[in-house]
Amino acid sequence: MRRQASRTVCALLAAMSLLVSGCGLNVNAALPYDVRPGSIRHVPELDGVEIVVGSKDFTENVVLAYITQLALKAAGANPIDFTNITGSNGARAALENGQIDLMWEYTGTGWLSYLGEDEPLSSEREQYEAVRKADLERNGIVWLPYSEVNNTYGFATTEAYAEKHGLHTMSDVTAFLESSPQEAVFCVDTEFANRPDGMPGVQEAYGFPTTDTKTFGSGAIYAAVANGTCNFGEIFTTDGRIPGLNLRVMEDDKRFFPQYNASLTLRRDFNEKYPQIAEVMAPVVEALDNDEISELNKQVDVDGRDAAEVARDWLESKGFITIP
Repeated sequence: MRRQASRTVCALLAAMSLLVSGCGLNVNAALPYDVRPGSIRHVPELDGVEIVVGSKDFTENVVLAYITQLALKAAGANPIDFTNITGSNGARAALENGQIDLMWEYTGTGWLSYLGEDEPLSSEREQYEAVRKADLERNGIVWLPYSEVNNTYGFATTEAYAEKHGLHTMSDVTAFLESSPQEAVFCVDTEFANRPDGMPGVQEAYGFPTTDTKTFGSGAIYAAVANGTCNFGEIFTTDGRIPGLNLRVMEDDKRFFPQYNASLTLRRDFNEKYPQIAEVMAPVVEALDNDEISELNKQVDVDGRDAAEVARDWLESKGFITIP
């Protein structure tokens, strides 16, 4: 059953009204790309259905939103682009209020920010199951199966430095720095340096020494690691500058940092009306991991490509869609 056009018009007008009021919502209308089915086949139940896909205002979330729009378009739906909503709270409100129908969210954000829980869970599966169950019960929000994309905190060094010293995990880093404490030079941002779930907590968990800790804005840390200002830097594990600057992320083998796996979220009523969305997106979600999304983020943030084009080319490269 197709959505009535009046609902779309009202949604767009409401969104524009919110934009004027400063809530940060913006309508980008329909995608300009003509894509056809690949391994994603045409789904009669989605034919012509208007699906408003939102995103937050950072590269990864925008890329994931475009991947979703193009996959749904290949299945026959009519996706409406509602990317670049300012802030997590604004995007979440748009989903709850029905201004958007789908949005990629992160399990740690859902658990800690929206549900107000104090303690994250250590494993990806446990964290997902907890937020999935609680958000559905309390707010009627469905979390589709999570992806391996886990955009959490971590430490990185250069590939050359990691290779030279045999570093793959944070436990490797601890063992190395215990024998070579002069190498324990870290770059972190000011907030991370003082938060209990930041530098003090992770240092206590792993027991590594620090000879020097330098503070930078978070964006400057990647370059500081690459140019040798510090040997280890605090990073977000899916940032496009990681492959762009040839950095290696150290595995958090003790699972200290909260889990932030990306998952598609939608309202319960919309999921019940169009269960085919989950079926269309399942193989796409399965194909995503940190290496894949970091490369896509790099193409946008480092190479300067358009996020929608990057999403389209990735889907085509995986055989999910074809381009006429």
